[in-house]
Amino acid sequence: MLETKTILVVDDDKNICELLNLYLANAGFSLLFAHDGSSALNMQKAHQIDLILLDVMLPVINGWEVCKIIRRTSSIPIIMLTARDLLEDKIQGFDIGADDYIVKPFEPKEVIARIKARLKENKSEPVKQEGILKTANIVVDINKYEVYLGDRLIDLKPKEVQLLYFLLNNKNIVFSREQLLDKVWNYDFMVDTRTVDVHIKRLREKLGDNGPSWSLKTIRGVGYKLEVR
Repeated sequence: MLETKTILVVDDDKNICELLNLYLANAGFSLLFAHDGSSALNMQKAHQIDLILLDVMLPVINGWEVCKIIRRTSSIPIIMLTARDLLEDKIQGFDIGADDYIVKPFEPKEVIARIKARLKENKSEPVKQEGILKTANIVVDINKYEVYLGDRLIDLKPKEVQLLYFLLNNKNIVFSREQLLDKVWNYDFMVDTRTVDVHIKRLREKLGDNGPSWSLKTIRGVGYKLEVR
């Protein structure tokens, strides 16, 4: 018998909550609801939750802050579900640790598809003790989401760590922006490829373009690669 997955829906719009309850319950999910950021944090601590649907504009504590707080202690999948549709908003969501971003108004079937994709991804990627990659002066520990440059701990956002880990795990291979969106962000839907450019830019700002035996290279007209000599 398949285990029922529990979704925490965080939204102060009761109509949205009723709509999601109808479709997600029919899809076989168990639902919990919170209508402000503080309640969401309390429920996340008190219950065994498999995924969070999180609005941004919330009373008490907004969704950005809720996501940041949860990410300090948990890797639970978080999907932002919001009317904020600017690219800058989406990038901010990814930077603070959201796994996906859906803009209102939305199609309930798409929400269900994205939930299933996140749950499948989370299940297929258990924490592994061997999930540590090293090259020259860089160490990436995907278990702890920590990156060291020499003996210095670098402050990277979760997606930045995942992107660096993927490139280092596939060193010397060129990936297009679309491939990186698929492999690192796991997107089956249309997303602006500038998301990748922004994350690469921030990796370079924090790590530099190159080290003793590695370079984070742009392949003009193609994409990016982490070249290790």
